[in-house]
Amino acid sequence: MSGDTESDSSAGEFKLYHFDPSFAAAVLFAVLFGGASFRHLQLLIKSKTWAFIPFLIGCLFETAGYAARAYSAKQTPDWTLMPYTIQSILILLGPAFFAGSIYMVLGRLIQTLDGEDYSLIRVKWLTKLFLLGDILSIFGQGGGGGLLAGSKSKSTQDLGNTVILLGLGIQVVFFSGFMLVTAVFHIRITMHPTLKSKSTTRPWQRFLCVLYFSSVLIMVRSVFRMVEYAQGNNGSLMKKEIYAYVLDALLMLIAAVLFALNHPSQVLQGHNISNRGDDLEESSDSFPMVGQSNYRRMG
Repeated sequence: MSGDTESDSSAGEFKLYHFDPSFAAAVLFAVLFGGASFRHLQLLIKSKTWAFIPFLIGCLFETAGYAARAYSAKQTPDWTLMPYTIQSILILLGPAFFAGSIYMVLGRLIQTLDGEDYSLIRVKWLTKLFLLGDILSIFGQGGGGGLLAGSKSKSTQDLGNTVILLGLGIQVVFFSGFMLVTAVFHIRITMHPTLKSKSTTRPWQRFLCVLYFSSVLIMVRSVFRMVEYAQGNNGSLMKKEIYAYVLDALLMLIAAVLFALNHPSQVLQGHNISNRGDDLEESSDSFPMVGQSNYRRMG
C-alpha cells in the first residue's frame, strides 16, 4: 500500500488526501467490483429479482469510485478536485445501496415463507421503514461528502464530517434494528415452522445466514467510517490508506461476492411476489409492532 505523506494540513487548509493513494490497490478493487457488477447484472436480468437493483447500483458506485481513485492516484501529488470528489462520494454511498436491497429482500423472504406473523414489524411497514432510514442515511452521507469534497476551510470540513457522521449513525441504528428483526423472525420460524418453511426445498436458512454475515460486514464498515470521521482529518485512520481497504473495500467486496454466490433468486418465489403484508387484518391503524395474535396461539 502507498506510504503516508509526511506533512499534514495546517489548521485552516484543506487537503484532499493525507496519504499518497495507491494506484495498484485502486485498480485492483475497481476491476474486482467491476466483475461483481457484471455478475449481479447477469443475475438480475436472468432472475428479474428487481429488489436487487440497488445492490447493483452499489456495486457500480464502488467500481466507479475506485476507478476515480486510481485516476487520482496517478495525479499524485497534484490532485484535482473532480476525481477526488467522485471517489469520495461513491465509495461512501455504495454500501447504503447494498443495505437498501438487503432490507427489501428480508420482507420478500418473510412473505415467501408465510411468516408474516413472526415478524417483529408487520411486513407492510417493514421495508418502508428501513428504506426510509436508508434514504436518510444516503442523503446524510452524500450531503456531508459533498460539503467535505468542496470545502476550502476547516469550518466547512468540520461541518461535512458532522453531516457524514449523522448519516452513518442513522445507518448503524437502522441496521441494528434490521438485524434484531431478522434474528427474532429466524428464532420464531425455527421454533414454530410454517408449512411453507418446512416444505420448501429452497435454502432459506442458509440465505438468512448470508443476511446476518453481510449485515455484520456493513456494520463493521459503518462503525469504522464513523470512527474515521469522528477522529477528523488528523486522525490515524485518515492518514493510513490500508485501513480503508481492509475495513471498507474488502468487506464490501466480500458482501458483493456472497450475494453473487447466494443470490436471493435462489430462495424467493419470483419477482412478482404479492405484497400480502398489505392484506393482513389489522386491529388498528396505528404503526403495528407485530401482528402477534397468531404467533401467541402457536406458542
